[in-house]
Amino acid sequence: MKNKIKEVLVKLLRVKPEELKDDVSLQDSIGVDSTEMVETVIALSKEFNIKLNPKDITKFSTISDIAKVVQSKIGQ
Repeated sequence: MKNKIKEVLVKLLRVKPEELKDDVSLQDSIGVDSTEMVETVIALSKEFNIKLNPKDITKFSTISDIAKVVQSKIGQ
């Protein structure tokens, strides 16, 4: 699942895959802003066919965090 999330982020944020480590802060290390976080929520919702709430953005700090949220939504 993390690999699929990384694929989405590489396309969306135009970063190199090696920049996306599981526990690297997207905001602090990669410079993802709030608009990009909203776009990330939309892209992941479509990719995994799940409904993510805009409040979920606050839980998106690292790839690992995103994977936990996405996994919890898939199980619903």
